[in-house]
Amino acid sequence: MLAKTQEDIEGLRMSGKILSDVLKELIPLVQVGVTTAELDLAAEKGIREQGGVPAFLNYKPSGASFPYPAALCVTINDEVAHGIPSEHRAIADGDIVSLDLGVSYNGYVTDAALACIVGAGDADAQRLLVAARESLDAAVATLKAGARTGDAGAAVEVVAKKYNVAIVEDLGGHGVGKSVHEKPYISNVGKKGTGDVLPLGSVLALEPHLTLGKGDIVLEDDEWTYATHDGSRAAHFEQTVMVTEAGVEILTPF
Repeated sequence: MLAKTQEDIEGLRMSGKILSDVLKELIPLVQVGVTTAELDLAAEKGIREQGGVPAFLNYKPSGASFPYPAALCVTINDEVAHGIPSEHRAIADGDIVSLDLGVSYNGYVTDAALACIVGAGDADAQRLLVAARESLDAAVATLKAGARTGDAGAAVEVVAKKYNVAIVEDLGGHGVGKSVHEKPYISNVGKKGTGDVLPLGSVLALEPHLTLGKGDIVLEDDEWTYATHDGSRAAHFEQTVMVTEAGVEILTPF
């Protein structure tokens, strides 16, 4: 969306604050033995207690055979995106866990994700998380009025090469604000100076997905979860941002 009024801006800020608060509350809960369903219940409770609505719950994009059945997406290790929480899936020591959450507040939607390692993790896991977070920061740093969508993808590519990790090219960022997914699509690969021009007021969710193997993905039998084709581990960071006269405002700070 394009944020045009002060009402738009304040609504987006409140939506983002709720989302950030809930994600911060979830991180200490990501422990050995905790089920992904428990994380989902905590996320929904936290959102509703602050006056928000889970944006992912019952969301049905074009092509989906059934609506997403939870408030939170939880992906572990080789899972890349849209992992459905389950009471049968417990977190183990060393897991890479990515939490992806959407919030709607008075009709204003924000979307953010972060990844963490349960326990110390190994050197490869730590490298992957550093790369994923740094690639997001690099993409956000390219944003300003008049920038192009290819600028963000080019920045992600530089960081991925630096850390010798692969980009999941089939997934990318997107517009957000009045619904979960809006135009433009923002690829995590690109050439600087190409792609759609971003006008002042653009509200965007940037989300690099990186893996330790190759970037090819497959859709699991649950018809929602994407996983790496080669079984390599993945990580995902995402923030909702607004293009302003000063450059960019992060609406979902970690």
